[in-house]
Amino acid sequence: MWNCKMLISFQSLERLADTRRRNHIYLSSNTVHLWGIELDGSQRCLEQCTSWLNESERHQAARLVRDDIRQRYVLAHGGLRVVLSRYLGITPDVVALERSATGKPFLMRELRDRSAITFNLSHAYGRALIAVSQVQEVGVDLECVRPEVEVAKLSKRYFTHSEHMAIMEAPEEQRAARFFRYWVAKEALLKAQGIGLRGLPDCEILLETDGANTEIQARLGAQFTDTFRVRLLPCEKGWEAAVAAQSLDSVIQFDLEQE
Repeated sequence: MWNCKMLISFQSLERLADTRRRNHIYLSSNTVHLWGIELDGSQRCLEQCTSWLNESERHQAARLVRDDIRQRYVLAHGGLRVVLSRYLGITPDVVALERSATGKPFLMRELRDRSAITFNLSHAYGRALIAVSQVQEVGVDLECVRPEVEVAKLSKRYFTHSEHMAIMEAPEEQRAARFFRYWVAKEALLKAQGIGLRGLPDCEILLETDGANTEIQARLGAQFTDTFRVRLLPCEKGWEAAVAAQSLDSVIQFDLEQE
């Protein structure tokens, strides 16, 4: 069960990627495991993660101009394979993924035939957050609160009128944090359903409190074919995160010490 006093923490990818640690992790029904990862691996770790990517991911990485952004992309997707390998009982290099038409990654068929594991990945500014569940679809989003973002313009264009007004009614110094709190809740829901940003008009967040670790209400339209719940996650100042799934009765932050 989620510990409401615990902030999301981020563990070393270097240590996580040590493939000598291969203990199988059991995931019970209706449970969501969360993994926070620092994307700061050594050159050896970067090369190892690169070797685990598929052709499409390597092509995507090659298109990223800035070295730091490209390296974080590689480390995030390599880290995802490390995490999934612990649930699948295989090594990271044979964790084969493919993507839906909307870009949502999932296990390739031969792995899906062996496991009902589902997952989602979000990464931002040197950190990644991975959610793992089974049978049910799951979505997660992590954002660094950036005061320079044009909150008024973006919320007016992409959010509902009530969401835009709720943001603009906040004191100016709090608007960016509130904007990203709405954003991560929406993104988590959109990623759980696997419909991308085209689903924004069908996703209205009813944020009645600014407290983290709060399950919040959402009004979902016709593009959402499943019923999802969404929960804000407690983060250190300057970060916002949320997770969405059909069941959030058991949400556990997982790290190496629990193996």
